[in-house]
Amino acid sequence: MAQQSALEYIRSGQTPFFRLPQIDPMRGEAKGLDAVLLGVTFDAGTTYQPGARFAPYHLRRLSALVQSWHPAHGIDVFERVKAADGGNVAFPPFDPAAMREAVQRDVGLVSKSGAAPFVVGGDHSIALPVLRALNAQHGKLAVVHVDAHLDTSGPEVWGAAHHHGTPFRHAIGEGLIARGALVQIGIRGPWGRSTDRDVSGAHDARCITAEDVTRLGVASVALDIAERLHGKPVYVSFDVDAIDPAFAPGTGTPVPGGLTPMQALQLLRGLAGLRLVGMDLVAICPALDHADLTSLLGAHLLFEGLALLGLNR
Repeated sequence: MAQQSALEYIRSGQTPFFRLPQIDPMRGEAKGLDAVLLGVTFDAGTTYQPGARFAPYHLRRLSALVQSWHPAHGIDVFERVKAADGGNVAFPPFDPAAMREAVQRDVGLVSKSGAAPFVVGGDHSIALPVLRALNAQHGKLAVVHVDAHLDTSGPEVWGAAHHHGTPFRHAIGEGLIARGALVQIGIRGPWGRSTDRDVSGAHDARCITAEDVTRLGVASVALDIAERLHGKPVYVSFDVDAIDPAFAPGTGTPVPGGLTPMQALQLLRGLAGLRLVGMDLVAICPALDHADLTSLLGAHLLFEGLALLGLNR
């Protein structure tokens, strides 16, 4: 990246994320960038259908269709945001602890360079090491967690301390998230027990169900989030199963009654003005997808996140 001239900094015709330049964060090449996209090809933390390890490849392929101008915000995202594809984080695919260590290391390198990491999973267990790295850089975080599930399970559920249903339990327990600064949106479906929300509730988290979004309206929900998290370093963690499986069938733990794609896009647009320090997009399973519906939506969700970053540039 350091050897490229300004004229060479253009979106290529190849297939990294959004046809952006490719860099190696391990060699210090993230310095001077606003955002770095990283793939995490890990789905050993899933408890139902795996396959999310293939999402980074398909998100790269589909993101090539996304143009640069954002009509709603009135900005050219890739003029405002100097971004690059930082490749996939390398680790043994069968070693969850090695994954967490590698993701925390690479995200830490990106964050210390001054760039915001945009991390494409993989299952939701990848969020914990990202949060650890960002907490080390920014202090206690505010989190917008868009998901069908609370992801605050304990080891009693599946006999393991770490899986895709545990990242926010650990993040709260480790003090990574500021009290009252966790907002969970799109939650729905049956719980395992009546106490499932006790962990996030004890942390004064705001729970906005999918029904709440429909009843209150996206604009009202986004305003509530903006007022609650204003001025804090904000991390967006987006599990694609927040979207109704009628629109996003390519996910491992689908739950009926979810958000529509329009609601999801409007929700992210409504976060304009917040201090975004990173984002993840997880749980896209291309093998379960139909006509690339879920992967294409995922590419546009990432674009919305990059646009939020661009509004602050």
